[in-house]
Amino acid sequence: MARYKQLAAKIVVDIEAGKLKCGDRMLSLRLFAKQHDISMSTAVNCYAELESKGWLNARPQAGFYVAEYHDLPESPQWPSFSSCVSPANSFRPPTSKRCGPLGTSRLQLGKTSQIQLEKSMRRAMKRSQEKLSYYPEAQGEPALLRALATHFTQKGFPLKSEDLVITHGCMDAVKNALLVCTQPGDTVAISSPCYNGLLDLLGQLDLRIIEIPSVADGIDLSQFEQHLEAGSIQAGLFCTSHMNPQGLSLTSAQKEQLAALANRYRIPVIEDDVYLELNHQQLSLLPAAYFDSGGYMLWCGSVSKTLSPSYRIGWCRPGRYFEAYLKRALGVPTLIQYTLADFIESGAYMSHLKRANYQLSQNKARYLQFLSRYLPKGSRITNPDGGLVLWIQVPGLNASDFALECAKLELDIRIGSWFTGSDLYQDCLRINIGIVPEPSVERELETLVALLTKHHCE
Repeated sequence: MARYKQLAAKIVVDIEAGKLKCGDRMLSLRLFAKQHDISMSTAVNCYAELESKGWLNARPQAGFYVAEYHDLPESPQWPSFSSCVSPANSFRPPTSKRCGPLGTSRLQLGKTSQIQLEKSMRRAMKRSQEKLSYYPEAQGEPALLRALATHFTQKGFPLKSEDLVITHGCMDAVKNALLVCTQPGDTVAISSPCYNGLLDLLGQLDLRIIEIPSVADGIDLSQFEQHLEAGSIQAGLFCTSHMNPQGLSLTSAQKEQLAALANRYRIPVIEDDVYLELNHQQLSLLPAAYFDSGGYMLWCGSVSKTLSPSYRIGWCRPGRYFEAYLKRALGVPTLIQYTLADFIESGAYMSHLKRANYQLSQNKARYLQFLSRYLPKGSRITNPDGGLVLWIQVPGLNASDFALECAKLELDIRIGSWFTGSDLYQDCLRINIGIVPEPSVERELETLVALLTKHHCE
């Protein structure tokens, strides 16, 4: 067991034994690190672990305190079913006219990161001045390609800049991958539930789907292999780290198995890895593409979730499909590419990720504490190690009536039926935790809980 987890477990024992009481102030991170002869990062991970589980609360400018602990609900139940071919629905009605804090999966950009981005953009303007009269290079600007390759190589995923293609965000990266690997009418394996934006995209491309059930440690890869053996699918499309909407991550063993299956059956698998670096414990996860030996994994990512969706910068490592993929690339705005390259090279991106993941661990703890106290009895919630979303299961929820009332009140919520082509997940919903739960957000949470209480049946 990791050292920070050992220390966290000891503190939990002390809280349960009454040695540490509700409201007690914890040692500062510096003193805690000195007392246990550990690094500051280990101390931060320990307190973040306790906060994510609801044992500690962080108070701005005041430190960490023992929380009034509430037992967290159990994880949602994942339905077992035999997957079959179905059309991908390309229409999803919005719950409201606005982008509320609980709806869209997005991160709240901190002031420090905003300032550093502004500095990077000013430097990028000078650095790219000679190129601003030209169209951007189709593959991407060499400066950004090098920065990304170095960044992920340093995190344990070796990349070469010449293997990447810059795209207009992750959805554009996935779309081009699908266009390269499939034809209209082909069948694509996806996880169930699946991000509704991907379902929309698959429907727009006239592709069919096979939903692979979720399990506690990822997805049911045995069913996926059965379809590979039967030749019933032409490609796979999976989020593998901190999946949207489940919040689950495939284990390292599952990621290795997924890559092995893609190579064994010579079937392209597109990996939507947009949440890879949003790990609340600040651990470096590896994508399934790390285990890819034959180039059948098309690895897609972006900074839309980790930094800012407005930049619309993504990338793909297309593997053996590189030449066909590059033909579809039209180039991304040069100035934005140079800005992101500078942000990464200056070290600001890594610092931003540390701050963002720490803030997300705080956010998650506060959302879970509120929901565990006020949700209807029997409700279940995921407790993910990373990402931006919580998946909530409420027994007997009347999802249709609930969604209609949310729309009337302009409460932006994503209901479970949006994330499937089947009739599953009618008692589920997804909320974003990327926004700090300030009073205005807490009021939306109160409205949400009131509606769930009204529309569920015991």
